[in-house]
Amino acid sequence: MHYFSTYRAMRSIPAMLAAALFLTGCGGGKQVDYSSEVKPILNKHCISCHGGVKQNGGFSVLFREEALGKTKSGHPAIIPGDPDHSEFIRRLHSKDPKERMPYKSPPLSKEEISILTRWVEQGAQWGEHWAYVPPGPPAQTVPMQTAGYSSSTGATGIDHYINRKLEEEDLEAAPEADRITLLRRVSLDLTGLPPTAEMMQSFLADKSGKAYENVVDNLLASPHYGERWAAMWLDLARYADTKGYERDNTRKEFWRYRDWVIDAFNSDMPYDRFTIEQLAGDLLPHPTDAQLIATAFHRNTMNNDEGGTQDEEFRTAAIIDRVNTTMEVWQGTTIACVQCHSHPYDPFRFEDYYKLMAFLNNTRDEDTYGEHPKLRLYDSVGRRQVDDVAAWIRNHGNAAAEKETRDFLRTLEPKIHAHDCDEYINGELADTKFTSIRHGGSCRLKNMPLNGRTKLLMYYWTNSEGGSLEIKLDSLHGRTIARQAVPKGRQALSVPIPAIEGSHHLYFIFRNSSLKPLQSVCTVEWFALRNDLPGKGEPGYQSAENTFMHLVNDNPESVPVMIENPREMFRETNVFERGNWLVKGKAVQPDVPASLNPFPANAPRNRLGLAQWIMDDKNPLTARVMVNRLWEQLFGTGLVETLEDFGTQGFLPSHPELLDYLAYRFMHDHQWSIKSLLKEMVMSAAYRRDSKSTPALQEKDPANRYLARGPRFRLTAEQVRDQALLVSGLLSEKMHGPSVMPYQPEGIWQGVYSGEYWKMSENGDQYRRAVYTFLKRTSPYPSAVTFDGSSREVCLQRRIRTNTPLQALVTLNDPVYVEAARHLAVNMNKAGAADQKACIRSGYKAAMYKDITLAKLAVLEKLYTQALAKFREDPEAATAFLQEEKRPDLAHLAALTVVANAIMNLDEFLSKS
Repeated sequence: MHYFSTYRAMRSIPAMLAAALFLTGCGGGKQVDYSSEVKPILNKHCISCHGGVKQNGGFSVLFREEALGKTKSGHPAIIPGDPDHSEFIRRLHSKDPKERMPYKSPPLSKEEISILTRWVEQGAQWGEHWAYVPPGPPAQTVPMQTAGYSSSTGATGIDHYINRKLEEEDLEAAPEADRITLLRRVSLDLTGLPPTAEMMQSFLADKSGKAYENVVDNLLASPHYGERWAAMWLDLARYADTKGYERDNTRKEFWRYRDWVIDAFNSDMPYDRFTIEQLAGDLLPHPTDAQLIATAFHRNTMNNDEGGTQDEEFRTAAIIDRVNTTMEVWQGTTIACVQCHSHPYDPFRFEDYYKLMAFLNNTRDEDTYGEHPKLRLYDSVGRRQVDDVAAWIRNHGNAAAEKETRDFLRTLEPKIHAHDCDEYINGELADTKFTSIRHGGSCRLKNMPLNGRTKLLMYYWTNSEGGSLEIKLDSLHGRTIARQAVPKGRQALSVPIPAIEGSHHLYFIFRNSSLKPLQSVCTVEWFALRNDLPGKGEPGYQSAENTFMHLVNDNPESVPVMIENPREMFRETNVFERGNWLVKGKAVQPDVPASLNPFPANAPRNRLGLAQWIMDDKNPLTARVMVNRLWEQLFGTGLVETLEDFGTQGFLPSHPELLDYLAYRFMHDHQWSIKSLLKEMVMSAAYRRDSKSTPALQEKDPANRYLARGPRFRLTAEQVRDQALLVSGLLSEKMHGPSVMPYQPEGIWQGVYSGEYWKMSENGDQYRRAVYTFLKRTSPYPSAVTFDGSSREVCLQRRIRTNTPLQALVTLNDPVYVEAARHLAVNMNKAGAADQKACIRSGYKAAMYKDITLAKLAVLEKLYTQALAKFREDPEAATAFLQEEKRPDLAHLAALTVVANAIMNLDEFLSKS
């Protein structure tokens, strides 16, 4: 059984025992609930030996048909309605240790045996897990106002459910937080930044009933809103600025995906569209550049450039990651174990994993060094040239040919990579990446889909003149279909070939007699089969062809995206025996788990159809999972605490009706608008409550799962840094663009092979928000990791907040925070000059927006006095601390910096309260 608080668990035990004894004594006329009573017992005691991983004795309790089917003995273990003749029940009572179940484990309690016996007696019905039943409309009309709150408070149906739970638990709700605390809370939650002084003054001066709602609307409209919520989503998308694995080289243009996410949140892109564009933007009709960039969500998988690796192995690893991530992000489901066996606890079969994989297994990316395919972002000149080529095709061909050529120039797909070559003679797949053939050597491309195409593009490089290429059909001694000079340089070469139908082996023979024996004629990265442009032989054709080849050889900025395989290149998806990608089992077709909603009738069996299935309003998980994720960001803990697991091993929701209410409204009333949903949450009385606890409340609900008080927890890694920069006046509000490198200690990066190093940004970029900080997977930004940030190697559903001394060492000593303290001290000095008390009051108010108490002032004044004495005694220490030349007030400024640093290390500063 799973609980949503330690107190609830302890308090429930006596009640459960009493109820069980009562039912046992009375013969148990009450219908047994499978999900809440039977399933927890099976999960705890039975399923490890009789489930998805093991089926000892041929018996499994994971699915009803398996549990009621024949075991190895030839007889069923469970006979519905007949517990006396059910082996399942008999074994629970057996005194023989070789027969009694659970085997070699403590016996079940009388209460547990009673529940299982009555369950079998009542027909052994299988219930549905609550999370796999679609949320419906509220059972009753939920009042939009809750007793005790006027319409001016903005109280919504949320409070109906929370207040009802408080009444059940005999808890008294805290009053509303003061205005200063409330504004700081909602500003941090919606934009990731504390409010400005001007915003605070305006809010305090606004005495209208709409003051708080107006603030919420302004924060939701702020461009900083997108930056704050993008930081959450990038953990899910495992976004980073490097490829991962050993080399972990930089991905120069991947920041465009991060910017797409920021813009999507700021524009309040509906969550269904937000999902579909990321999973299948390339499969939409006439996709825009932005929709293609959105598909980089699944190009965030790691790419292995290490020499000696097999691209197909790591392409497969990327597809596995995409299956796991898709189910984790949108379905809150732990599916990774199903790669090897049926789920141990939840109704997902082994084959389900590979049916899901079949949706994702037909994209053109193949773990190549160049990370193809890439969306090519031409400049204005390049775009005009593309239009010129398209105009030629439109005038001499047809619309289909024009679209196909535009698509090719956009991504240079489909292409065939060098790692597909085999049967090397006097050559090799150099560094397991590129075809490299010496004089007289050859290689083969197997089963090339020629299908009447009339030219082959080959992208290569060589520093030698005099090279040549010969292509033979189907064997080294077959028909020669092309001869071509291979000039010096790096380029895509157009090789004319005759129109040949069907698929054939192509043999490539390279020659250059001027080379030394171990020198290669050239190095090849990729091939592509094309048709000639229409209108060949007509005036102007050569100019159009030259422009086309110029565009192919252009090197514009680009970003990795998803592109689907053409039909002739489709991959078959097979089950991996025991999860081993090298041991292929039976072939499977794209499909979804039978335990969830059916696949939409008219949806295509590809990534677009999968995205439509996820966003179908019959899907029981999608809306719940996102609602729960947003709730956790605001309240510190989700309604379901295990964001990552909505299955039977996850926690039960603390307020199940509230979760379903919000999920239903998210889909139907808010039309998937995240801003509307967030507004409903932050307008609730539950969100606006004071966070102060009481001894009684602390005893009954220490984790605040019943929400009698407001949320209070430490800020995220990004918010800790951004707040320090804003309060000190250093924060740059510049948005978008390449990732930046703020201060980082020397020696953190130790790049392999690449020679890449951390170069601190300048001209204010070092003070940009943390969402723009360069993230290297093998060496993430140190202070972010210290505050529970992710390395982004895999999807992270939930950051588990920690509290360690290292965090204090960061905020006290990291130059980023010391510099912020120094700038705050400068502002304090401007406000108070030589009056130390005035300076301290000014610094505290800048940080916390309220007047400092006399007790805190006394402590900070003592700290100032001690620091001042030290710096006056040792002026060199002040100079080194502030990194400034000596001047008369340096000791005073250094002492204020120490105080400012202390202020920015207060628990109330680092927490949302």
